Amino acid sequence: MSKLKAVESRILQCIKNRFSAQYVSLPGQNKIWTLTVSPELQDKTPLVMVHGFGGGIGLWIQNLDHLSSRRTLHAFDLLGFGRSSRPNFPSDPEGAEEQFVSSIEQWREQMGIRNMILLGHSLGGFLAASYSIKFPERVKHLILVDPWGFPAMPTDPSEIRSPPTWVKALAAVLGRSNPLAVVRAAGPWGPGLVQRFRPDLKRKFQEYFEDDTIMEYIYHCNAQTPSGESAFKTMMERFGWAKRPMMSRINQIPKELPITFIYGAETWIDSSSGERVKEERSGSCVKSLAIKGASHHVYADQPGMFNSVVEDICDAVD
Repeated sequence: MSKLKAVESRILQCIKNRFSAQYVSLPGQNKIWTLTVSPELQDKTPLVMVHGFGGGIGLWIQNLDHLSSRRTLHAFDLLGFGRSSRPNFPSDPEGAEEQFVSSIEQWREQMGIRNMILLGHSLGGFLAASYSIKFPERVKHLILVDPWGFPAMPTDPSEIRSPPTWVKALAAVLGRSNPLAVVRAAGPWGPGLVQRFRPDLKRKFQEYFEDDTIMEYIYHCNAQTPSGESAFKTMMERFGWAKRPMMSRINQIPKELPITFIYGAETWIDSSSGERVKEERSGSCVKSLAIKGASHHVYADQPGMFNSVVEDICDAVD
């Protein structure tokens, strides 16, 4: 954890706006590592950002200043990831999802946030949607960025979109173990392994870091006890699919709550879900858009366009 702390502090030093980072204690033993940017801008609804699988607050570095220029922004490491506590999650998909969602609600209560613009990427998008089903009164606008786990797994194998090579490579190496077991097993060679599997990640952040800072950050985020990762494995089917797909439940979100889907135009995630939700929620405000030149990590692939789109959504709220 001390190495993660050190590499994360190198990343956070790039933030120009006022910020603070602290642990937020939840009822019980767990703590959520939380970053707050522009805490002085309290007259507008805050933006809350939820990272994806294997990520952490540091991966938002290209978005934090821009998106906190007119309102407070909060980002946190999901329970079981990054610097947050790593408890044992229930071993059934519903129980694991419920623990994630209740930890977000407990975090909100402890932070004293009345309501928020809630943005989630990938697994974070799945959990943000699940949270909005349970606590819709707390969300003014739901932003789902390349969300994981929406469609049901097709029964026809020819309909399954092929994931990128690195996902297939990981799946082949891992077999039945946790998704990131190979990274931990690599020990001190871990950052190099991350670089080998994901050379694109280093390129995405090269404007900020010419060295291996981001590779080291991702490695140290995932070199600890697998907790959220084990929960994700419980919730998933063949990496790309959820055992409890969100598509069948999205209509439980009240019609008054606006939803925006933001996809990378070149993503490996099934981006038709946004249009399907739009069709199913007639009379409700649902938008779905794709950002050119972006893959799954939209916020890092095209940060300028991503920031502009999210800022417009936020400005429309207040």
